Amino acid sequence: MTARSTASISPSIPRQPYKLSLDEYMELPNDGKRYQILDGVLDVAPVPAPRHQHIQNRLAHVLTAELEDLGRGEVYVAPIDWVLHENTIVQPDLIFIAAERLHIVGESNVRGAPDLVVEIVSPSTRRTDVLIKSELYARFGVSTYWIVDPDLDRIEAYRLSNGRYEPAGAASSPAIFEPAAPAGLEIDLTEIFIRPLRPQP
Repeated sequence: MTARSTASISPSIPRQPYKLSLDEYMELPNDGKRYQILDGVLDVAPVPAPRHQHIQNRLAHVLTAELEDLGRGEVYVAPIDWVLHENTIVQPDLIFIAAERLHIVGESNVRGAPDLVVEIVSPSTRRTDVLIKSELYARFGVSTYWIVDPDLDRIEAYRLSNGRYEPAGAASSPAIFEPAAPAGLEIDLTEIFIRPLRPQP
């Protein structure tokens, strides 16, 4: 009797994609690039351009003065590890955590949804920030998400509603940006998107 081929009777089991974990994330090199794990998939972004960093610093200065210095919470600037899940670790450009929720800040990372997450888009990160990370932030309960566009000198605010983000205000320089949350902010966008003076060669 001829032996039956097991290949003909065994069910086809689809191969599951391997998902990176927090432990593997912690072993990634410290080489200046921004490493993130998005639903188990490694995402690597280049070092931010000077204009990106300039906008990030000026926005952090304003948020620190208007929120942190008034005791409303704490502002953190990338690089900072925010662990959403064992296989989802991100590094937003800026986050704000209200004073009553500072227990989510640990010794080495943040575990829990910030009250505000800010991403400054660039050509290499636009798709990730606008599509992929916005879905993740909504899924994990971030109530307010800002997208900053250096090409348009513009900030767009989104508020979480029924599990998805809805537009909650936008402004372009030279206007004043007055988001619904955090409450009470009035940000002069000319101060955020100002081009630094450089000496002529």
